[in-house]
Amino acid sequence: MRSTKSAGRYAKALLELAVEQACLETVESDMNAIVATADVAPDFQVFLNSPVIKADKKNDVMSKLFPKMQPLTIAFIALITKNGRASVIPAIAKGFQELLENHRGIVSGTLTSASPLSKESRDKIVANLSKSITGKLQLTEMVDANLIGGFVVRIGDNQIDASVATQLRKLKQELTQ
Repeated sequence: MRSTKSAGRYAKALLELAVEQACLETVESDMNAIVATADVAPDFQVFLNSPVIKADKKNDVMSKLFPKMQPLTIAFIALITKNGRASVIPAIAKGFQELLENHRGIVSGTLTSASPLSKESRDKIVANLSKSITGKLQLTEMVDANLIGGFVVRIGDNQIDASVATQLRKLKQELTQ
C-alpha cells in the first residue's frame, strides 16, 4: 500500500514536470516502454528490487535498456534509484499513464460481454455512458461467456451489470427467500 501511494506521488510529480518542460509526449513514450518491459520481462522487476545491485549500476543498465530516453526521464529515474526506490519504477510508469489519461480528459473502462458486440451495440452503449461521464470514454472490450448474455461495464470503482447471469442470480435469491 505504501509503495502504491509513493508511486502515485512520484507519477504526479513527473507529469507536472513533463507539462512544465513541454516534453509530455516523449516522457509518455518512456513510461510506455518501461511498462511494456515490466509486463514482458519478470526479470526486470527482480533487477529493480535487488538490494545487491547498486544505484549507479541500475542507472547504467536502465540507460542501456532505454537508450532514447528523454533527459527528464533519465534524471527522474536516477533520483528515484538514488533514493532506493527503484522497485516502484514500473508502478510509477503505470501511475503516470493513468494520470496522463485524466490530464487529457480520457475516462478508461472495460466493457465485458458474453459474445463480441456488433458495432451498433457498442456504439449505443458508449453513447449512453458518455451522457453521464465528463471526458472522452475509452472502453476496452472483453468477452466472458459466463455472463450468458448482456454486458458489464466497469469504469474506475463503478460497475454497471446488465448481464443475464446476474439477473438469474437475483431471481434465484428472490425465489428462495
